[in-house]
This record gives sequence, C-alpha cells and structure tokens, in this order.
Amino acid sequence: MNHIIGAESAAATPAVKWLLVDEESAGQRLDNFLMRHLKGVPKTHVYRIIRSGEVRINKGRASAETRVENGDEVRLPPVRISDKVAEKAAKPAPGREFPVLLEDDSLLAIDKPAGVAVHGGSGVSFGVIEQLRQARPQAKLLELVHRLDRDTSGILLVAKKRSALKNLQDQFRERETGKTYLALVKGEWPAKLKVIDQPLHKFLLPDGERRVKVTTPEDPDGMRSITLVKVSRRLAGATLLEVTIKTGRTHQIRVHLASNGHPIAGDDKYGDFEWNKALPKQGLKRMFLHAWRLQFNHPVSAERVALQADLPPELKAYVDHVQLKTPSV
Repeated sequence: MNHIIGAESAAATPAVKWLLVDEESAGQRLDNFLMRHLKGVPKTHVYRIIRSGEVRINKGRASAETRVENGDEVRLPPVRISDKVAEKAAKPAPGREFPVLLEDDSLLAIDKPAGVAVHGGSGVSFGVIEQLRQARPQAKLLELVHRLDRDTSGILLVAKKRSALKNLQDQFRERETGKTYLALVKGEWPAKLKVIDQPLHKFLLPDGERRVKVTTPEDPDGMRSITLVKVSRRLAGATLLEVTIKTGRTHQIRVHLASNGHPIAGDDKYGDFEWNKALPKQGLKRMFLHAWRLQFNHPVSAERVALQADLPPELKAYVDHVQLKTPSV
C-alpha cells in the first residue's frame, strides 16, 4: 500500500502523519486512497478533512478528485480511529527474516514466499515489511520499492536508504527495470500471441475489494498495460509461460492472461474455478505465479544487476509431476 514517513504508534492521542504513495496506489483518487488507509474512520469525516484543506499532497491543497502519483507525500491530520483498529495496530508484527538474494548498504532483495502479504492493510494486520522491521530494529530505514500480490512468490526489493528508494522507484516508473515471471496457465497458449497491449481499469467490489478488468483505449480511467509472453514448456492441459511486464499495473499478469482465455492455475480472483478445485488433488495448493527474474541499475554504482529466484519447491514439484506434452521450442 503506502509507507508512513516517521511512523506513529497507534496511541490514544492522534498525530499528523505523512504517507508516501507507492506505484501500486498511483492513479487513485485522493478520497479512495484515504478510505483505504483510514480504516475505521467514517467516510463523511474523510471528505470533511479533505474539504477543510487539512489533507495535503506535497504540501499543497487537494480535492477529493485529485489523483495521487507515485512518490507523492500525503499529509494526514490527526484522526481518531476506532478502538478495535487501534488495538490491532498496537500489536507488533512477529519478527521474521526471508531468504536473501542480495544485500548491501543500499538495498535488500529477498525471495518472498507465497501466502505472505508485502505489507499490512486490507484485512491483513502485518506483512513482509513489518516483519522485517521487527526482525531488524537497528535498521534506520526499510521501505518497499515495489509490491507483489500476497499469493505471488519471488523477488521483492526493499530499500535501506531514502536515496535508494527514490532511485529504484524512479526506475520502476520509467520502465527501466526488467521483470519476468513464471506462470502456469490453463490450456495451450498460442505461440503467436507474444504481446498483450490492453488497457486495464481498476474498480472496487461492493465489499471494498479491488478488482481489475480489461477495458478500451477510450476509457478515461484505463491505464495502458503491456505484457510480453514466451512459452517455456507445454504440459498436459497447461502451459508454463515466461511473462515479462513492461508496465506494473495491479493484477496485470493475472488479468491479461485470463482475458485471453488462459487463466493462471490457482488464481482465486480471475481463474477457472472448476479447474482450481481439482488442482490441490494434483499437488498444487497455491497460485502458480512466481517473480522469477529482475534486472535494475544499482542505485549507487549504476551497474546492471540481474537477480533470479528459482521456482519454489512446491511449484517445481508440480511441473515435474505433470506429463510433458511436447519439448519446449
């Protein structure tokens, strides 16, 4: 979601907070952005503090319709939240370290397991970043550079310096990074379908849960989204794909692949639900989407860094046990 600058405890006395908008939240309306963050605060109060000018973006006044952008700093005035929410926030996350792929003074690259959110919020009290901070109390700064869906495993970057955070987030925004995932999809992916260039539209379900759909270029709320697809292996009834994203939209890979008739195995939001029911009996108990490779320029040396996180054992075992249909071409 977003990062609190100068973290405040969930104390009885509210205090001013500053939130740093990340790539995942970029493009949201300010009112929706605040409602997602201020759980337990009535909507009427959220609109009141916006109209009064108490909420500011980069120190300037903003309206409810203003779109927040990656890197924006949003000022939240002192706001009281419900006792239930405050009690939940007061409980520290259990400290946890994760497999390290690369670490130096500027950044940390970990191999995130599936089933762990990258941050707290949306019904999750804590995630990777809160657990890392708890495990490393001596760290001056630990901030997510980007995000992965809860059920996606693989490479996740964490900045250890503010300068590195800005540099790396700029690279993600300017599409200077290379991000390739491994995804197992239903059916035989057509070899000729190598580029998906379809705009995506984010919306909320009645219960407040986020969803994404393919839309038309004419949709003013549609965001251009580009996905490159390469067949890695053809399996019985499924295809293992190498998927490179040129844009980092919410649920981009999941929606793009599903909208082209080949949903990801185990995807509980956009998948083939009948197929999903059969997968656990075959040994697959999670979504088959893994952040496999990541390339970026080091924020200090500017040297190109290439990271790889191999398939986790549960995904590799599933592929190994599915009969190969034809060798990869």
